[in-house]
This record gives sequence, structure tokens and C-alpha cells, in this order.
Amino acid sequence: MPAIMIAAGVLFTTSANTASGTALREDRRPQMAQVIQQQQARIAAEEQTARSLRNDVDQETAGLAGTDTPLAQARARGDASLQAAGLTALQGPGLTVRLNDAPTPQKGSRSDQVSNDDLVVHQQDVQSVVNALWAGGAEAMTIMGIRLISTSAVRCVGNTLLLQGQVYSPPFVIKAIGDPGRMRAALSADPGVQAFEQAVRDFGLGYQVSDESKIVAPAYTGSIDLSHAEVAK
Repeated sequence: MPAIMIAAGVLFTTSANTASGTALREDRRPQMAQVIQQQQARIAAEEQTARSLRNDVDQETAGLAGTDTPLAQARARGDASLQAAGLTALQGPGLTVRLNDAPTPQKGSRSDQVSNDDLVVHQQDVQSVVNALWAGGAEAMTIMGIRLISTSAVRCVGNTLLLQGQVYSPPFVIKAIGDPGRMRAALSADPGVQAFEQAVRDFGLGYQVSDESKIVAPAYTGSIDLSHAEVAK
């Protein structure tokens, strides 16, 4: 009995020191959600500051271009590339593609051979759709209303999508401006999209493709700086 009491005392002391006045088993998810919201607000504020600074630079450049011929010529060359770079808004006919997780199965109704990973949209699924649409001649594209450009990356954290510092939950909506027939054919021929369609049949995930007479793709407003580059071999 004395040995047990001593051991219990050691355990209580260790737990108290580890907890440092906090609950060891406290659910941290609300705190994590608060941290995510704070970071998203900070990112939004910084993006607004960046947009304001870019506007200031554009105004100063436009003013100098009026008296500086080489600068005016360089500005004209840059302006000619804005549309191709995704820095101007576009509109036109195209496709809307929706990807969604499978409905949550009722308790006890799911087969033991079906895992949680089988029931959610993954990063490679979104990437396959985006790549197929580009291959089908898409002129402009958005995911969740965010304009994609050549340096845009599709990243998933769990079953959420991360775009320009913002987190989005399914369903994921992808809109592409271009010839609907060509883009549909590219989707049907893409191996990654075919694999997702098989998962749709097997596990009940959501996949819808619809023609649109008018899609509006806003101008890209994020950073266009490259973080790294390699010389092509």
C-alpha cells in the first residue's frame, strides 16, 4: 500500500507539471479553429495592403509613362500580356464541374472494405479535372471563384482545399471558359478523371458536369512572384 500511494503521488505530480495548469484532455479543436480564423483574417488584410500598393505602383508607372517613351513602350508590351497571364477578367461560355464527398453512411451500413479515404475528394481528383480542362483548351478557369494562373497550385489538407491562403470545404466548384465540347472530351479521356468517375460509381461521390452559356472569371489578384525556378534541360 505505501508503494502504491508513492507511485500515485509521482503520477499526479508529473501530470500537474505537464499540464502546467491546463487540462491535458481538453478538446483543442475550438482553439485551432480560432487560430485558423485569425490567420485567414491576417492574410486577407495583407492581401488588401498588397492590392493597394500595386495600385499605387501602377498609378506612378502610368504617370511616368506619359513622358518616358521607353517606359511607355515597355508598359504597352506588358499590358498586351495581361490577358494571357490571367490578370484581366474574362467571360464566355464553358463548363462547370462539381466534385463532392460521398454522403455520410449510416452507422453499420458501410462495408469493412470501405475506408474514409474512399468517401472524400482528394487533391489528385481536383488536379486531374483542372489539368484535363486546360488540355481541352480552357482559356480561363476558377476554383471556388478564385482565378487560376500558370503558377497556381491545387493543394488539399484533409478533405479541404487550400487556395491563396483560404480554406474551402466540398463541394468543390471548378468553372472553365472555353469550348464545352472539347473540354468534355478531355475530361472523358483523362485517366485521373476516369478513376474518380469509378469512385463515384463505387462509393457515391458527387461528380457533375454542366454547360454554361456565360461564365465570369475575375482577374487574378494574388502574388505573381515565383518562389523558385529551374533552368529547362
